[in-house]
Amino acid sequence: MEIKKVTSDKKKFLDLLLLADEQENMIDRYLERGEMFTLYEDGLKAVCVVTAEGKGIYEIKNIATVPAFQRKGYGKKLIDFLFGYYYDKCSVMLVGTGDVFSTVSFYEYCGFSISHRIKNFFTDNYDHPMYEDGVQLVDMVYLKKTF
Repeated sequence: MEIKKVTSDKKKFLDLLLLADEQENMIDRYLERGEMFTLYEDGLKAVCVVTAEGKGIYEIKNIATVPAFQRKGYGKKLIDFLFGYYYDKCSVMLVGTGDVFSTVSFYEYCGFSISHRIKNFFTDNYDHPMYEDGVQLVDMVYLKKTF
C-alpha cells in the first residue's frame, strides 16, 4: 500500500471525487486549497481532500473509494493515515456528511464523534436532491476527532 500527496492536476481524480460529492462546483470550492492524498494498492483505490479551517482545525472535505473496492478497509486506512499525518499540527479533525446511518457509523468506527449539524445544507447548496442509501440528504452532520 502506498499513499501519495497530490500537488498538481487534482482534477484528474474528479470522477472519483464526484462519488462522494456529486456536484463539481461544490468540489471546486475546496479542491485547490486542500491537500489531496491518493491510496494505491495494485492501482488506485481511494482519494481524499483535507482543508485547513483554522489554527489546528482540519476538515476532510471529500473521501472516496473506487466502487469495486468499497467496504474493503481502504477508506479507514486513508483516515488512519490522515490522523498520523496531521497529528502534530491538528487539534481537531472534522468531517461533514449526510445524515445516513451507514456513513455516520463508518466515521464513528474511525474514531469520530458527532459534533453538530448544519440544517438544510444539502437542500440549500445543491442544485438537485441528493440521496444516499435511498435517503434524501437534508442536514449535514459534522463529526470530529480531537487530538
